[in-house]
Amino acid sequence: MKKQLIIKGSFLVAIMFLAQSCFVSKNYEAPKVETQNLYRTDQVIDSTSLAMVSWDKLFTDTLLQAYINEGLQNNLDMQIALQNMEAAEAMMKQGKAGYFPALNANATWTHQELSKNSQFGRLFNGSLDQYELSAKLSWEADIWGKIRSNKRASVAQYLQTSAAKQAIQTELIANIASLYYQMLATDSQIKVVAQTIENRNKSVEVIKALKEAGNVNEVAVQQTEAQKYATEIILKDLEYNLKVLENSFTQLLGKSPEAVERSSFDTQKIEANVKVGLPAYLLSKRPDVVAAELNFRNTFELTNVARSYFYPSLTLSATGGLQSLELKDWFNSKSIFANIITGLAQPIFNQRQNKTRLEVAKANQQKAYLQYEKALLIAGKEVSDALASYENESDKLTIREKQLDALTKAADYSDELLQYGLVNYLEVLTAKDNALNTEINYIDNKFKQMNAVIKLYKSLGGGN
Repeated sequence: MKKQLIIKGSFLVAIMFLAQSCFVSKNYEAPKVETQNLYRTDQVIDSTSLAMVSWDKLFTDTLLQAYINEGLQNNLDMQIALQNMEAAEAMMKQGKAGYFPALNANATWTHQELSKNSQFGRLFNGSLDQYELSAKLSWEADIWGKIRSNKRASVAQYLQTSAAKQAIQTELIANIASLYYQMLATDSQIKVVAQTIENRNKSVEVIKALKEAGNVNEVAVQQTEAQKYATEIILKDLEYNLKVLENSFTQLLGKSPEAVERSSFDTQKIEANVKVGLPAYLLSKRPDVVAAELNFRNTFELTNVARSYFYPSLTLSATGGLQSLELKDWFNSKSIFANIITGLAQPIFNQRQNKTRLEVAKANQQKAYLQYEKALLIAGKEVSDALASYENESDKLTIREKQLDALTKAADYSDELLQYGLVNYLEVLTAKDNALNTEINYIDNKFKQMNAVIKLYKSLGGGN
């Protein structure tokens, strides 16, 4: 009898394994999207991309490199992303374990007080004790690919959190570099304004001397002093902006606000070959696009899972152990019991749960596909914007150099001409204001050109 039971059980298990080939789930294929005109550029597009350059080769300032490394280690968003990855990894391991049977052990003692008028109470003396030590083994055959799809969905979800972590890393590197160069640019602007204030103090002394000589009136003196005060206000604003930048910068490093050691703006230059590369390269390099595609893959597999609920499930459960009414007979060979149960469950009417599950899964899959297309369009726009910004700031910088040279000469000439009475004080004030604003704008243009390279590097998926 036992031999026949073993043969039947083995035969049933073999049928279950063979039945697993009858998958109703579909195989995943990456979505096909058009990328030919993803960028708006006049460049001849080839396989070379700025994103291929590692961040430590693009940003050569040693202090900045140290700050980026510190940020990658201590930034709180990065720490949160790592915890998300650990949670997703645990879910992925659980998904992979779906093929294995579940095994549970159980030890119980049951005491019953029986009525003497009951069927069992007449046979036993008022009470009944039962001792049991058992194990239960249960397993579901993956006939329709539900477990396989669950496993693949959990893997896609884990990879999605990994891509999200890479997106945060790209964003972090770009933000640290951008804020660092912005602080250097502000330092340079502060030096220009501080030097201008010294010159304005001298201008006040000169204009007072000219007034005593009868060449100008008191209005010229007051206007010159007002110009000096306006320049001092500019200095105060720049110093305030610098502190705010330092506070934001230290927050990225996971630290409390403090002063930041840095280099000089004049020594900075990003040596980069500004090329965008093939649009298809963006699909595999930019982490948010990769994450969107993995999200679509996850929803695709979950749709397979939802579809499998319409088909019957085949389960096998086996229970065995020791059972006795007396504790002394617990480990007796006569106390051994075992049973095997196989089941085939076909859903017929389930309050529309299966249909609803499938409809929701399909809607989520379509939504994920649209989000993937949106992520790709956003990526193309950001690359186009960054490239246009770089070209614009480079052109403006060339013009601004010529403007600065002309206005600086005009301001110098106006001081000399004023002493000879060939220009009035308003012309002198205007020339000097224009020269100062242009020099500040020139520094700002230079920073924006560097920042455009950073934005292009980020938009192409660099920094991973």
